[in-house]
Parts: sequence; structure tokens; C-alpha cells
Amino acid sequence: MATKPPTGDPVQDAPQVDAPLRAAAGLPAVAHSLKIAQQQMGVRRTALTLLRVNQKDGFDCPGCAWPEPDHRHKAEFCENGAKAVAEEATLRRVTPDFFAAHPVADLATRSGYWLGQQGRLTHPMYLADGAERYEPVSWERAFDIIAEELAALASPDEAVFYTSGRTSNEAAFLYQLFAREFGTNNLPDCSNMCHESSGSALTETIGIGKGSVSLEDLYKSDLIIVAGQNPGTNHPRMLSALEKAKANGAKIITINPLPEAGLERFKNPQTPQGMLKGATLTDLFLQIRLGGDQALFRLLNKLILETGGAVDDAFIEEHTHGYEEFTEAARSADWDATLTATGLERAEIEEALALVLASERTVVCWAMGLTQHKHSVPTIREVVNFLLLRGNIGRPGAGVCPVRGHSNVQGDRTMGVFERPAPAFLDALEKEFGFAPPREHGFDVVRAIEALRDGAAKVFFAMGGNFVAASPDTDVTEAAMRRAALTVHVSTKLNRSHAVTGARALILPTLGRTERDLQGSGEQFVTVEDSMSMVHASRGRLTPASKHLLSEPAIVARLARRVLGEASRTPWEEFEKDYATVRDRIAKVIPGFEDFNARVSGSAGFTLPHGPRDERRFPTTTGKANFTAAPVEYPKLPEGRLLLQTLRSHDQYNTTIYGLDDRYRGIRNGRRVVLVSPHDSQALGLADGSYVDLVSEWTDGVERRAPGFRVVHYPTARGCAAAYYPETNVLIPLDATADTSNTPTSKSVVVRLEQSATD
Repeated sequence: MATKPPTGDPVQDAPQVDAPLRAAAGLPAVAHSLKIAQQQMGVRRTALTLLRVNQKDGFDCPGCAWPEPDHRHKAEFCENGAKAVAEEATLRRVTPDFFAAHPVADLATRSGYWLGQQGRLTHPMYLADGAERYEPVSWERAFDIIAEELAALASPDEAVFYTSGRTSNEAAFLYQLFAREFGTNNLPDCSNMCHESSGSALTETIGIGKGSVSLEDLYKSDLIIVAGQNPGTNHPRMLSALEKAKANGAKIITINPLPEAGLERFKNPQTPQGMLKGATLTDLFLQIRLGGDQALFRLLNKLILETGGAVDDAFIEEHTHGYEEFTEAARSADWDATLTATGLERAEIEEALALVLASERTVVCWAMGLTQHKHSVPTIREVVNFLLLRGNIGRPGAGVCPVRGHSNVQGDRTMGVFERPAPAFLDALEKEFGFAPPREHGFDVVRAIEALRDGAAKVFFAMGGNFVAASPDTDVTEAAMRRAALTVHVSTKLNRSHAVTGARALILPTLGRTERDLQGSGEQFVTVEDSMSMVHASRGRLTPASKHLLSEPAIVARLARRVLGEASRTPWEEFEKDYATVRDRIAKVIPGFEDFNARVSGSAGFTLPHGPRDERRFPTTTGKANFTAAPVEYPKLPEGRLLLQTLRSHDQYNTTIYGLDDRYRGIRNGRRVVLVSPHDSQALGLADGSYVDLVSEWTDGVERRAPGFRVVHYPTARGCAAAYYPETNVLIPLDATADTSNTPTSKSVVVRLEQSATD
């Protein structure tokens, strides 16, 4: 039977700590998944809902973007996927009575966990200027309010239209179409904070900002390198693919500052053998210092060049550019400097080299551990150099694999949600819809916050997500949001962003992935694109949480009709009634979507074209894959300081907090912990269990402090520490960003640890 939400925030001042686990999944994962699901949905609803997750005739998991295999288990979901579905399909409700009982000032004092546990939003809600509480509002009045504020702007560029990665292809296409017809490219999205560095590096080097591998490539590979990623928590179904690759003979190198249970041993809950014993995944663990990855790959490239017969000369001659400049830079790599940058031993790097040279087909996977540093873009370029040297792009069993987070974050970008759109995309949009889209680049996430802070932006509209909690420099971000004239959030559940508002605010409740979507032409489905460029349908089956919900496409279409009026030639009403008409227009604008409706109506969907993967065709400025030769960088630490990375616990997905435990790392009943190596703790005089304030240091001299964190002695790399976000986002300066991509540097924050006043 489903349980009621907590009435008060749980006390988190005394986290309990045990030894970290050495294996992931298994019976504990199954038990925890079912426990959370039953608390939110009850027994019967749990069974009916979870059996539809990621099925060909079901709905796409609202969690991560990992692809589904062609042959699917009846339970094709992971522990964190089950949690995501349970929170969306919950029987708990946030009604107008809730808002009447909780003024915004009260909501602002609550934790993200408590807010999320209250349940699904049921009505559009409005916070008037100077009001203390949200009150129910009609959809018509809500759209009028937005239209009033947009009409009052001096320029369309004073509006910001943010997108979360859960938005469907159809909704994303309509959203960017509306924003551009309104007159702005201010379309920041969550990619700006995560894989923007990947897209920047890959577009420059191979011509497309997406991964080049499929699941079949992983199964066929000889060597898989997993760098800066924790799939056991963030992409648990990836462990099944790694297990299958291992069974086929692949070796796995893990590169990470922290040992992670999922990459040590995977207890596959789909098989008796997996449940009992599990499979060892990692063959070589390189416990690298934060930010040392570029130096490591540069040295490996030098060693490959020095090994006779190791370089694929024919591939390089035919398909690449810039090889001579690259080799000159690579040959200057220095052992001593690399060992300092990485914290590794020479023998470890030599062992990695032996595995690399023995492999004919190599895949490199990565996530935020590579993308959120100042030098992230050159780091990923160096990964591409590494693969190009031995011809490992455009070959079965080989390639680049940036593992995306949210379930349609890649699809949203494909649909045109991007502040720097390609001219060809705008040309196609203009030809199809008969208006001239703006050509000037818009704001990304960081620049949007700066614009709000400086008064250059006045209306903020979010299609999903939890912008305030996800963004860096929390105090600056919240102050910026409060300067807005209007903030609008299209949401399924309550979150921190609803409590940090502009002068006026709206919450617009929307359908979830799990829910049936009925429009004027009948039942609808939407589509998503996974991390490996597979596009497929998603069909919700549950009765909506409230009769007052609108789908995301309907919200955009109605808003566009109200704001743009009769001057718009776009058939917004038709789009709302029948999403197939949206897909027909997508097919005319975006390459690879030809015959979209016919191709997606099949149960499996289709894979988008990818020149480097499909035919070794590289659509770069040179027409070839580009070697690069950036100087090697890595973070330098002052004496007595640590380099902090922010990360997720096992009981969270992005900013959604499902619980207060991090089972694999041995943390229970609390999130304010900082993981520090015993060696560093001894040098800094920090006892295990003591309490400290985390204070970041940046060139602006501003003190950014996160107080009251319990020190946990943990086997992390020396000089490095780790703590959960969003609690530590307050430490990340707004202007501490990656070169080129402008992604916040959440994985390399210089901090000092001061004894807490609460200790």
C-alpha cells in the first residue's frame, strides 16, 4: 500500500558510515526498488507500471539515456529507473490545499528531498507580485500572464527559455520553434551543465557532437575504457552491457578518482548466477587525480607513437588532418609531469598501455568526470586523438561513447534546443515555416544567470528541470532568479525552483512519461533519442494524476497561439491535436528524420545517421577527422587545500533526491558528508567523524561556504575530495567554467576545510 509523504524534514545531522560495498545490484537493488515503488504507488500499480518501462510498446524511462537492447527482459529497468518511475507515477498529490498551508517562505526552508516527496502537482498555480502563497489559476489566465510579461519586454532577448532533458522530441521541437518565432535564441538547456564539453570537442574533431558507438559495438570490443563515470549509480543498465562485453572477451580499464562498486563487481539481478556471485568488470583500475585525464591520454599517445606497428597509418593518411602537429606535441609528453598530474605509478600506465596495444577494437566511455573541468574540451580532444591513432572510429567494436544523463537530453539538442544553432538548421526552419529566425547567438545557462543577475533578462521559462538547484553558485543564481519579473516552470513535481521566484511566478503542471496523452485526434505518443542516437516511441498508459494537467506539446502550442497571435502562420492548434503533424514537420527540417512517422511506428524505432560511424565520413571544416595539439593542463593545488568534485549519491538522480542513503559508498541517513582520503585527513588534522565547513577559493576573493559536513575517511585519490550536489553547488563560482564549452567546473573546485562551528 502506498504511504503518505513526510510531514517534516528528516534530521540529517548525524550520518552513519560503514565500509563501502564492493559489488552493485543483486538482491539489495531489487528489494530497494520494490520498497520505494510500493511506498509511492502501492503493490498493484507497481507491477502494472514497472513492467511497461522501456518496453517496445511501453514508455521510455524518465531517468537516464542508456539505450535498450533489441531483446528486452520483462523487467527492463534498473534500481534508479524504478525510483524515477515511482516518483512520477506516485499516488501522492500536491493540491491547492497544500499551497494554502505552505507559504513560499516555508517552502524555501524545506529540503529538496521533502519537496519531491510531496507528490504530483495537480493544478496550475500562480504567485502574484507581493503574495505569500501560490493560488490556483486557470490555464487561460496563466497564458495571459506570460503573454503580458513577454509583450512588455524591450526585446525578445530579455526572455530565457530553458529546457530539461526529459522533454520529448515533439515538445522540444515546438518549444524552440516558438522561442525563435518569438524572436530569440536564448535556449539554454541542461546539456550546458554536463556534456557541452563533449559536444564541443567532438564537433571539432569528428564533425558530430554525439557518440559513435552502438550496444553491438560494446559487445564486439576488445577493450572498453570507462573514464570519469560511475555507471553503477548513474547508468546502471550499462553494467549489463559491460558484463556481456566481458563475457565476449573484452577487457575493461576504469579511470576514476573513486573506486565505484558497480565497476568492481556487477550482480546481475536478471540471472541466478548474477544474483549469487556476479561478474568482475574492471581489469585495471587507474585511480587518477581529478583533472589528470588529459595528461594520461597524452602520454599513452606518445607511447603508442613510439611502438612500432601500433599506429594505423592507412587510416590516418586517408581520413585525418593535423597529424604532424599532434605528433610533435605528443612526443614532448613527460613521464614525471604525467605522474604528478595523474597521481599514478609508472607501472600502472605501462599496464594500461599493454592492454591498449593488445586491442584491435577500443571504445572510450566517459561522463561528467571528464566534462566539468576548465580543460575538459582539450581532454576529450585528446581522447579522440587516442582513438584516431589506431583507427578506432568508424570500425565495429570501437569509437567514442559519451554517456548522456537525462533520458532525452540528446534528442532535445537534435530538435534544435541550442543557443548557438547551425545556420543550416535556421535555413531549414525558415524555409519550412516562413519566418526569419534570429541569427545572433543566445544565452547558455551561465550567461542566462548573468543576464538575470544584471537585469538583461526579465522572464525565465523552464520546460521541466530544477534550474535553481542544478545551477552553480547557488547564492548568485537564486539572487538572479529573484530579480526576474516572471518565472515559469512546467513541472510534474515540486522542487526548489518553485520556491525561488521572480516578482511573479507560475507553476504549470504537465503529464509525465507514464501517463496516457489524449488530444483532439485521439491517443498520442511521443519520441525520444537515446545516448546512441536511437529514436523510438514512448507511450504512457496510466490515467493522468489530475484532469487539470496539459501535455508539454499542448502547453507550448497554446502559449504560442496566445503570444504570437494571428500573425503566426504556424498551425499550433493542429500540432496540439495531433503530434504526427509535428513529426511530419520535423522530417522536413532535421536530416535523418525523413519519413519520421512511418519509421517510428515500428516497435523498435530507428537509428539516426552518423557519418563517422557509418562510412568514416567526417563533416568537419577540413572534411577529415582532426587531430589536435592543445597544451596539457591539470589543476594545481595550493598547500593545505583539496580538489573537490561534486557527485550524486545512489539515492538521487540529478537534483531529484529519492532518499538519504548512498548504499554503495556506505553512507546512511544523511547527505552532508565529505569524502577525504585518510592520508589527506591526517595531513590536515581531520578525524573521521569530525565536522567541517567547505570553503571554496576563487580568483574573485568571494567566500563561498557550505557548512556542517561530516568528514568520512574514504579511499579517494590523494589531494581529492568528494561531496554531493546540489548541496555543494554553492561552492562553484559562476565564472569558473570550461574553456570553449562554458560548462561549470563542478569536478575541480579548490577548497579548504575549516572546523565547523557545529562540531
